[in-house]
Amino acid sequence: MSEHLFTVVEGGSITTPKGFKSGGLHCGLKKTERNDLAVIVCDVPATAAAVYTMNVFQAAPLKVTRESLANGILQAVVVNSGNANACTGEQGESDAYEMRAATARHLGIDENNVGVASTGVIGELLKMNCVRTGIAELPEKLNDGAVGAEEFCQAILTTDLVKKECCVKVLIGGVEVTIAGAAKGSGMIHPNMATMLGFMTTDADIHQEDLHSLLREATDVTFNMITVDGDTSTNDMLITMASGFAGNDTLNRLHPDWDAFAAAFTYVCQTLAKSIARDGEGAAHLIEVIVQGAVNEHAARAIAKTVVGSSLVKSAVFGADANWGRIIAAVGRAGVPVSPERVDISLGSIKVLTQSMPVAFDEEEALAYLQGDTVLITVILQDGDGSATAWGCDLTYDYVRINAAYRT
Repeated sequence: MSEHLFTVVEGGSITTPKGFKSGGLHCGLKKTERNDLAVIVCDVPATAAAVYTMNVFQAAPLKVTRESLANGILQAVVVNSGNANACTGEQGESDAYEMRAATARHLGIDENNVGVASTGVIGELLKMNCVRTGIAELPEKLNDGAVGAEEFCQAILTTDLVKKECCVKVLIGGVEVTIAGAAKGSGMIHPNMATMLGFMTTDADIHQEDLHSLLREATDVTFNMITVDGDTSTNDMLITMASGFAGNDTLNRLHPDWDAFAAAFTYVCQTLAKSIARDGEGAAHLIEVIVQGAVNEHAARAIAKTVVGSSLVKSAVFGADANWGRIIAAVGRAGVPVSPERVDISLGSIKVLTQSMPVAFDEEEALAYLQGDTVLITVILQDGDGSATAWGCDLTYDYVRINAAYRT
């Protein structure tokens, strides 16, 4: 990714792109006083696109958002945490539609231009009395600065320890365009649209078809390349809205600055995805797996995701154990062609395997490396030019503790 094509905006947020406001509040869905209801609004109907979970059981808000997005336009997204509104039958669907209608009414916009997102416990009906009151109060919370963005980010968190944000600027035909994103995700994270809610904003003027295809492409190499625990949620959704307020020439794939915009957009996705992996429930380490020399990109992705998702590899990282045997075993069960006699593996800069044969290394040096914040595992094959990177986290005692008592 060519980072020189764009500039990271320190302190930027989803309201940094022109034309966007956001806000959040506590309406009573969470047992604590943390924010649990939020909205992001564009000043005008925005060009929009979304990708959704691959789970067969899809929560009611996804159905509503798909309908709203049928024309490629959104002006607002209302989101709640503390309750997923998933597997809740006809009542759950009715509640999601009511959330859409109430948000549109209180914002004074077209109901069909409102998306709905939810995250939290599966199988419980929403406390709609709380939601109705909260939605009525949301317009007063709207802000186009840091306050609104902060309230929004806090409202979408569940077991997350930190908010996830990213913002960049890129020149398109000499005009400054901003792209930003915010996300939540910590547990029930697995490739096929990681388990998360993500919201991206940009003030670019861009064709809807190109925005949609770029979102899918960026998701494939970022959000679909992270895993925490191997579970894919019922509520995953990533939405992007473009206000067009930057004033650039309309972007499409033939535009001379398309590559720069695509690189900037993908960078925001990657930053958010890595933040989710780093904040995995109970995690102490971020794990990054780079695979090179696979027969093709598909094979490289499969191997990278298998290694980073291995419970044994994750446990070894937690224990700072340089057990490369677990890594090569994961490579071999990824379900893609591999030449078993010519695999190289490194932990950071420490080579532990060459041509599938062990290499003597300093155990103390490896211990010190594995105790660091980020662990890089590099797998080099000799089968082709396919490459991929995946991200995950270690498996700790706290992961079991958090999920053993999730509902309580």
